[in-house]
Amino acid sequence: MLHRNVLSRIAPVAVLISGIVFGSGVRAESDIYFDFSGKISIENRWFPQTNLYSHQSRHSSGFVFEPELYFEGAEGWSFTLVPFFRHDSADSRRTHGDLREAYFLLFGELGEDEWELRVGVDRIFWGVIESNHLVDIINQVDAIEHPDQEVELGQLMAHLTLSGKWGIAEFFVLPHHRERTFPGRDGRLRSGLIVDEDHPTYESSAEQWHTDFALRYSHNFGPFDIGISVFDGTSREALLLPRFGPNGMIEGLVPHYEQIRQFGLDAQMTLEDWIWKLEAIHRSGAQNLSYEEDDYAALVMGVEYTFYSIFDSPADFSLVWEWNYDERGEDATSIFDDDLFFAIRYALNDLHDTAFFFSMMQDREHSTNVLFLEFDRRLTDQWSMNIEGFHLLNSDEKDVQADPIRRDSFLELRLNYNF
Repeated sequence: MLHRNVLSRIAPVAVLISGIVFGSGVRAESDIYFDFSGKISIENRWFPQTNLYSHQSRHSSGFVFEPELYFEGAEGWSFTLVPFFRHDSADSRRTHGDLREAYFLLFGELGEDEWELRVGVDRIFWGVIESNHLVDIINQVDAIEHPDQEVELGQLMAHLTLSGKWGIAEFFVLPHHRERTFPGRDGRLRSGLIVDEDHPTYESSAEQWHTDFALRYSHNFGPFDIGISVFDGTSREALLLPRFGPNGMIEGLVPHYEQIRQFGLDAQMTLEDWIWKLEAIHRSGAQNLSYEEDDYAALVMGVEYTFYSIFDSPADFSLVWEWNYDERGEDATSIFDDDLFFAIRYALNDLHDTAFFFSMMQDREHSTNVLFLEFDRRLTDQWSMNIEGFHLLNSDEKDVQADPIRRDSFLELRLNYNF
C-alpha cells in the first residue's frame, strides 16, 4: 500500500511538469496553488585602495536576479524553484548563474510521527555560530559572492526527515559534488595566483559523481538545543595545489577535493537574555597547508547577550563574543585557526526594519584585524537598501590567508526590489 500512496502523490507532480515543459499550462480547476516572487538587486562595490595585482579594478557594479516559483497541490505536495543570476562589470567569473533550489516536497504521517521527503536541488544550513559555520557542510560555498562565505550553491540531494516527540532525524543522499567558485584574474579578494577552477582534481575516481551521505539528529531539552551530525564523502573545501609551468615555475593553483569523514556537534543554551553557543567537528582524510594528511578537531564557542526594549523603545541591542580554534594552527586551511570575534547588533524594530551590525575579527597568532559593518533598511513595501563595509584594519605579512587581500577593503551599496 505504501508504494501506491507515494505514486498517488507523485502523479500530479508529473502532470504539472509536463504542463510547464510543453507549455500547455495548468487549469485552475486542478487545485494547484501558484505563487511567483523574488528579488532584483542593483549593486555597486568600491575599493578605496589601489589594486595589488594587475587587471584588477577599484570599482565594480552589477545586478542580481533571484526569482522564486512555488507550486502546491491539494494532494499534499509542493515544488519550489529558485534560479539565480548575477552580472558583474569587473570580474567575468563573478558573472554567473546557479540553480539555488529546485525540489519536490512530499510529506505525511507515520504513526504518531511525521515524515518529509525533498528530492532535487536545495540549500541546507546547520549551525548556531555567527562568525564561522563550522558544522555546515551539505552545500558548497559560492565564494565569489561575499568574503564571509555565507552564500551557498544549490546541492542535488534526496533529503528524508523523520520527526516526533523524540526529536528530528535527517538522512541525506548527495549524488553530485559542486565545485567551489573563485575570483578570476580581474576580480578582487583573491590570491596572487589564479585558481584554475576549470580543471579540478578529485581523490575519488568517480570525481564529482561520488555519492556522499550525511545524517543529523537534533532535539531540544529544556533550554538546550543540540544537533549531532556525520558526513562521509567529498570535501566542500578545496585544497589548492600548485600548478607548475614548463619552466618549473608555479603558474597557478588547482583545486583538489578529498574524501573526508566529519563528525559534528552544534549546541545552544538559552537562559533568559543569554545565549551560549558551541560548534565542534572532528574531520579525517583531509590534508593541511603542508600537504600532509592531518586528522584534526576544531571548535567555535561563544555567548550572546541581548538588551531588549532599551530606553523603553522597541529596539534591541545585542553583544556577541566568539572564539574560533583549529588544532592544526598555522597549517590550518581555514582562516579561523585561533581568532576572537566581537559583534554588536542593533535592531530598531521599527516600521522600516532598520538594523545595524558591526563586527571585528582578531587573529591571535598574527596581527590581522578585520572589521565588518552592515546597515539594512526597508524604504517602501517593495524597496529596501543595504550598505556593507569590509575593512582589513591590519594585515600580517606572515598570515598567508589574509595578506594577499590586504588592499581589498571595500564599501558596497545595494538597492533591492522585492516582488
